Amino acid sequence: MIHFKSSYSFNILLRLIILSLLLVVLIYFQFDYIQNVYLKNQLTNTGYFINGSILGLFLLGMAKQVSSLLFYWREERALGKFIVNLHKESTNPVKGIYEKSLIAHRYATMKDIYRQHAPVNQSALAAAMVASESTRLSLPRFVSNVLILTGVFGTIISLSIALMGASSLMENNGVSSMGQVIHGMSTALSTTTTAIVCYMFFGYFYLKLTDVQTNLFSAIEQVTTQHLMPRFSYQSESMVHQLAELIKSLRHTAANMQLSQQQYLEMGTKVNEITSQFDDRVSGMSEDLSEIKELLRLGFRLPEDHPHHPSNQTPS
Repeated sequence: MIHFKSSYSFNILLRLIILSLLLVVLIYFQFDYIQNVYLKNQLTNTGYFINGSILGLFLLGMAKQVSSLLFYWREERALGKFIVNLHKESTNPVKGIYEKSLIAHRYATMKDIYRQHAPVNQSALAAAMVASESTRLSLPRFVSNVLILTGVFGTIISLSIALMGASSLMENNGVSSMGQVIHGMSTALSTTTTAIVCYMFFGYFYLKLTDVQTNLFSAIEQVTTQHLMPRFSYQSESMVHQLAELIKSLRHTAANMQLSQQQYLEMGTKVNEITSQFDDRVSGMSEDLSEIKELLRLGFRLPEDHPHHPSNQTPS
């Protein structure tokens, strides 16, 4: 039995949509607070630039995650149809399946290796598939590793602005310098908050994306082990097992043949007995007929039938 969640990607996509809607609703109800922190009383464009960069990187990574989830959703449906075709014992299990899907590519590869009379190395096929698909998550992996660092980077720049304001405050003792200090601290808080929220949201769905990939790869390897390897492999262990099964079948057939031969011998013996009884009965019937014939001759006072009697000779 293959343990496979055929709609795992769809469930993650649905969860992503629900959490995104909840986040939008939260932003809507806290818009005044967000506007005060991010938009109002900004002495420089540093906050806009850093927060915009964090959000841009976050949205780029989420777009790639969504496209990857859609891709794996299609792969899960293809694998599910492939399993259904195998259970139906179809001669072409890839019928009706997207030809560039992972399971169709695995089936075509093993079939091609089988035609060339070469051994199928499942470990090499699995490693090649993992290596090929790892490039699909390179951008989300980069965003996941860098996203939290952008908040640290924004905090450092904002603190630098605050320190510059503090230095000017100490030199000039002006109100504008105090505003610069407050602006720097506010920007540091906003960039850190933005990076943390984006990182938590992005990191959760990045982990789920890796779970989706693991679920799909595991199912493909299970199908390969249980269904494709017995069909496209020449392993010595399987051949010895098949030879043992063949010898067992031959022994069973030989025993049945011996039993049939014994039954034929018994039937022949019975036929001989029946034939002997039939011959005895036929001999008895001949004697009875001779007696009946003699009785009829005597009853009708017929002459005795003699082959040399002149009356029995036919005139020429």
